[in-house]
Amino acid sequence: MARTILFIMVDQLAAKWLEEADTGVVDLPNLRELRRRGVTFTRAFTNNPVCSPSRASIATGVMPAVHGLTECGYSLDPDVPTFMDALQEAGWGTAAFGKLHFQPQIAGVNPDYREYGFDETAITEDARAGEWLDWVREEHPEHFEAAAATVWMTMIPELDAYGEHREDLRSVILRARERYPEVTRNAYTLPFPAEVSQTEWITGRAVDYLRRSGTSDVFAQVSYVQPHNPFTPPAEYLDRVNTNALPEPTPAAWQDEPIAYYSQERYDQLSTETADWRLERHYYFADLAHLDDQLGVLMNTLSELGRREESLILFTSDHGELLHDQGLLGKWERHYDACIRIPLILAGEGVEPGSREELVDHLDIAPTILGWAQVPEPALPVRSADGLTFTRALKGRDLREEASHERAGVLIQSNGSHHDPGLVSWARTVRTASHRYTRHFAGGGEQLFDLEADPDEQHNLAEAPHAKGLRTELSSLLLELEVADASPQAATGLYQLGSW
Repeated sequence: MARTILFIMVDQLAAKWLEEADTGVVDLPNLRELRRRGVTFTRAFTNNPVCSPSRASIATGVMPAVHGLTECGYSLDPDVPTFMDALQEAGWGTAAFGKLHFQPQIAGVNPDYREYGFDETAITEDARAGEWLDWVREEHPEHFEAAAATVWMTMIPELDAYGEHREDLRSVILRARERYPEVTRNAYTLPFPAEVSQTEWITGRAVDYLRRSGTSDVFAQVSYVQPHNPFTPPAEYLDRVNTNALPEPTPAAWQDEPIAYYSQERYDQLSTETADWRLERHYYFADLAHLDDQLGVLMNTLSELGRREESLILFTSDHGELLHDQGLLGKWERHYDACIRIPLILAGEGVEPGSREELVDHLDIAPTILGWAQVPEPALPVRSADGLTFTRALKGRDLREEASHERAGVLIQSNGSHHDPGLVSWARTVRTASHRYTRHFAGGGEQLFDLEADPDEQHNLAEAPHAKGLRTELSSLLLELEVADASPQAATGLYQLGSW
């Protein structure tokens, strides 16, 4: 029987917001059913809370220091092995639909991602120009102007002379934005029907691929742009959200217990003072309702094709979204819970349903997929006294198996941001089962939170006398993990480890 690996990724979704959805904010029946059938990891973390580095770590199974994509603006070197390469070499069909972001989006809107181990791709990313917008022009010309208005990355050079006819697409987009001024906001309803949206286009391409796959073993990555900001649900999904149940943002406790990092000018005003947090949370949860419907389409397709029984399904996000917690929006080096803790659900053949609390991270996805597919992991050649041997390249573990011991902590890093690439925007965090310790560089200060007593991270204990020993212990652990960050050594250009 044909086997299927369905890897579903959404963008900028914190585990916290799925947990809040369950309190009565919005009904997500398909995610609820996936959790019922599978295992939910309640302490799962991104290793770098920004798109490109986290996605590259998922694909390669190693940390940014090893794969080299340490921050947005870099490209992932195709010579670094990915788990998709391994599946492809083992005879699996491999395809990707939606957002991959292994290359800078500003470099062009039609990236060729096949060199990373994919037989087939249909790509649409944050910019929205590219394959999806071309499809709208061809299949739904009555909605083309409205769709063009939603393209916000107008700084991409390719738009000046787009396509074979060298069209000035930038001017087309700017004129469209004048007619649809609402698209300049951080939250708005799509100015076209749901079936024209990026989200449903991605689902449609994935469904078509599954239907064409016949009896082949296939891996399909279905990677949605939403709920990344701007928060843009179809209008008909707004009523799915119980606005009376929207949670209040956690207070900006860093104002009362300041560290130097938050003295930057960009933190002079809280996001809750400059934006309508209720409206933006409303639209964000409405986006989740739309995504949940698309998950249902994918699950129904697997069932119709008889692929559900012999399948492995993973659901995750690349990183979180603060969504006005602590008076902050977005992600980057603000390593609060809503930024770094991500949903991770695993379901399918051989997976024991339930909920598990051990510390896991994105590096565990590659060995889980390869283990289920019974495909050998990539290995690094080592010259030793016994001749040429091979050492394990991946850092994580197969999540289908119970952990033999609790991890001491998860390393989370930020290496600059588009606000400032300098050291002021660099940070390192160790997240243990009970604490978070973060160091901001360039004199930015430290944070230490006891998450059992203070789950909303309101009381920074970094300078508290009674926490001095704990701070020293976590600081030492952070250093240990930071040194191990670059192990195994980078695969790019490697001939043999330890050779001359």
